[in-house]
Amino acid sequence: GWDGFFLCGRSYDVQTIMFWLFQMVFATKTVTIIAGAVAERMKFVPYIIYSCLMCGLIYPIYGHWVWGGGWLSTLPFGAGVKDFAGCACVHTVGGIMAFVGAWVLGPRKGKYNPDGTPNAIPGHNLVYVVIGTFILAFGWFGFNAGSTLAATDLRMSVVASNTFIAAAAGASIMLFLTWAMTGYVDLLFICNGALAGLVAITAPCAYVEPWAAAVIGLLSGLIMRGAVWFVEVKLKVDDPLGAVAVHAANGIWGMLAIGIFADGTYGGVSGLITGSGWQLLAQAIGTGVAIGWAFAWGAAIFFILKYTIGIRVSDLVESDGVDTHIHGSPCYPVEQDFIAPMVGEAMIDLGQEREQLSLLEEAMSKDAGREKIYSDKLGRWVYARLKTEKKR
Repeated sequence: GWDGFFLCGRSYDVQTIMFWLFQMVFATKTVTIIAGAVAERMKFVPYIIYSCLMCGLIYPIYGHWVWGGGWLSTLPFGAGVKDFAGCACVHTVGGIMAFVGAWVLGPRKGKYNPDGTPNAIPGHNLVYVVIGTFILAFGWFGFNAGSTLAATDLRMSVVASNTFIAAAAGASIMLFLTWAMTGYVDLLFICNGALAGLVAITAPCAYVEPWAAAVIGLLSGLIMRGAVWFVEVKLKVDDPLGAVAVHAANGIWGMLAIGIFADGTYGGVSGLITGSGWQLLAQAIGTGVAIGWAFAWGAAIFFILKYTIGIRVSDLVESDGVDTHIHGSPCYPVEQDFIAPMVGEAMIDLGQEREQLSLLEEAMSKDAGREKIYSDKLGRWVYARLKTEKKR
């Protein structure tokens, strides 16, 4: 509509302001999904532009189609498209746009070898990954349970319980899967498994029983792992945070899960387990529209920006890190006399700059060494620092 801007006039009431704040957080969440896929190589101005378009147009319009009495919510199949807390509205839309952004932007330097095989570029601090995962998981209870829009709605207990169960199931399946496949308990995949479970249960959390939430969570971990491989190896799209695998793939799965597992006890939504297939059809249509809507907008935005103002930082900025060049200071400041990034498994002491510089120069003379050095932002900073020390 055309009213309600700046929360003025008739919109100035407690309920409207509360709903605006709640939806504002949902809108910004879609933006952060995209940011993870274009990390380390996108310019700041294009980031601002797509963020405004996402929050101002892309998310609100599709959200209205599902949540605001729009055409998807009134489809003549089942109970119409249902998305309790945002599998399609937030995660599928954000995840598909993240995929398009990463595809148009291209991979990070050193991500792929000349033969097309990918190189792992690990995160620098798994402790932060775990902390961030727990922060997200905690917030998800407000994300899902808050979507009842009423603290007196006892369905909130079902929503919260299903949210916890799905997250635990997603993390558990990745714990045992990585342990069985590699002999190691991969903490990064466990965290992403938990997030995958949270994403997948976002839409069906109010409509399914706890056992179904466990099944949805278990399958979400497997879907996430398969999507990581498919996007990285087959499509050769560099997605640093796994946003496409966690959000897009499991947003789609969560939407379809309603049409399979909904037990008919809430909102008149019944899935295949109750003998009705119409809800699954409605969910498939809603999901397909979300994919097409996000892909079309993403392609238009990122291609236009690419061929007008440009969307990718220079090789120098990418090598040094965008923090210093865009924000004026490094994200991880290092002490004057000692720096502690990992290059291989050695801690570099500036007192040994000559020996380390020799090893680095030798490694960089070889393709494999160059890829390894340039795969680590801190390693690149170390190399530049040691070059400076040598000149002195």
